[in-house]
Amino acid sequence: MITKLKVRLGGDPCLRNQSSAVDSVGPGERILIKSMIATMYDQDGIGLAAPQVGINKRILVADIGDGPLAVINPSVVKAEGSCILEEGCLSVPETTIIIKRPQKIKLKYTDEENVVIEKDFDDLMARVLLHEIDHLDGKLIIDYKDLEENKEPHKKKAKDSPL
Repeated sequence: MITKLKVRLGGDPCLRNQSSAVDSVGPGERILIKSMIATMYDQDGIGLAAPQVGINKRILVADIGDGPLAVINPSVVKAEGSCILEEGCLSVPETTIIIKRPQKIKLKYTDEENVVIEKDFDDLMARVLLHEIDHLDGKLIIDYKDLEENKEPHKKKAKDSPL
């Protein structure tokens, strides 16, 4: 049975800590990834980072409808273009923020089998990955409020898709 985890909310200190790199993906990390995916689906999310479930490791999961992707120790190699969209977050419920992010990224990461991958992502998947990488760095969507477009956070409807 896969355990669903508790999603940490805004004021939790775990969300503000820098996450540490994973030395090697083993059984414990694979169990965590399965639990994170189950939790993401249970919360109707499309992305979830380990700090959001109280673990400051550089692990994230995402699924925009193509099946789940587990990303360990991500680093952005290249970013291109820009796109401005509204984002929500499971750790900051009922709030959306307009955020400008690159439209395309090249990401280097390790997968669940300890294989280092370099892959291009664009549009929604690039945005989800960048959002979750922010979590790994202790950053939340509310940190983007200083942008001109973000003078006031937007209250979101109950069924909007959070990241």
